[in-house]
Amino acid sequence: MFDEGGWNKEDGGEALSQALLTPQRCPAQHCPPAPRGSLQKQRRQLLTTLQRLEASSCAEPPQSPGPLSGDSESESDSADRAGRKQPRKQRRGLKPRAASFPHIAPSGSGAPQAGPEPEPEPAGRRRRKDCAAEAPGDKAHTPNKEPPSRGAATGGPGPVLSRKQWRNKQKNKRRQKNKFKAGVGKDVGQSLGRGQDVEQRTSALPPLELSGALRARMEERLQSARFRYINQQLYTSSSQEAARLFQRDPAAFAIYHRGFTRQVGRWPENPVHRIIQYLRGRPASLVVADFGCGDCKIATSVRNKVHSFDLVALSPRVTVCDMAKVPLADESVDVTVFCLALMGTNLREILEEANRVLRPGGMLKVAEVASRFADIRAFVSAVTQLGFQIVSKDLDNPFFYMFDFSKTGPSRARGKLPGLVLRPCLYKKR
Repeated sequence: MFDEGGWNKEDGGEALSQALLTPQRCPAQHCPPAPRGSLQKQRRQLLTTLQRLEASSCAEPPQSPGPLSGDSESESDSADRAGRKQPRKQRRGLKPRAASFPHIAPSGSGAPQAGPEPEPEPAGRRRRKDCAAEAPGDKAHTPNKEPPSRGAATGGPGPVLSRKQWRNKQKNKRRQKNKFKAGVGKDVGQSLGRGQDVEQRTSALPPLELSGALRARMEERLQSARFRYINQQLYTSSSQEAARLFQRDPAAFAIYHRGFTRQVGRWPENPVHRIIQYLRGRPASLVVADFGCGDCKIATSVRNKVHSFDLVALSPRVTVCDMAKVPLADESVDVTVFCLALMGTNLREILEEANRVLRPGGMLKVAEVASRFADIRAFVSAVTQLGFQIVSKDLDNPFFYMFDFSKTGPSRARGKLPGLVLRPCLYKKR
């Protein structure tokens, strides 16, 4: 441990080493006194070496014998150091650097002796938490992290959790934390509150009122289904077939008109209001023919004379007829209106009928659902072949398009007009 060249008989080196290693005092005649400064220096070196070995060993530090016991660590300091939180590398089970050093154990004579070397740890074995720290710079493997025990965390006695139990406990904590985040509990509480309110209102109703509410809801669903069916029939059949349909079942038109009004009411703007605004800005002497008038909204909103035509009369102003054969004389009206009324598969016959009743230079106003137009240019070209000329068009609204045509003369179309085929407005089956 020390260089032998630094010790000689003149300085009393042999006597000093024997005095340091032996706790008992030797007789004065056998142990000559050594210099005081040299004795203290060698003692400090030996204490430093012993403390370094104690700090690097995994076992409990041994007590120094004899005169060295006063300079060693106290039991309270050792307990405080063991209770401190180990560094992260030590908790992972790093192999201590001092494992290669022999353990120092006190002997009966008081001299430190080299003990047996510790057994090598098997591969994959977890380190204990009370292992001493390793020297910096050592490379260590990273085995699985050992879950802390409940007793060690709280400082008191408690059952030790296994690795699986500790993982499950941490997972449950995360679930409980994420379950009550900001906003989630509020939405859940609101939805639960709404459900409880509906349940309370339903349970508070008498049995007769409850059955009446359920019956009304079922009737509304049934009428919605009938509206979708009638709407499909009107778009996929001719005007003659649609007239016969409503003649057999007059109540079907009321159901259809109610559903139609509900659908158009969801739009931000109704096209019939634009047509009414246009007519109010024109002379009141103009005669108007409203094809597919419905509830006669135009006739009740303007001062002009309006001929209202539809398949079923919802008002005394309505004239029931086929849109392809209206009871008007040739060139007898100034304005013809088709507001969401170009329905059926015979659009050519209907528009030719509008050309027949219009005076030369008369106005044809068309407002139709935007999704029905596959090719707007083809539609405009087909209408011009029926004796009209495009004046203006409005394609800005996402729900409906508006066109203004003026009559130039009789129809000159020969053969079929593919541009007049519009897509039907069909609803999804439920």
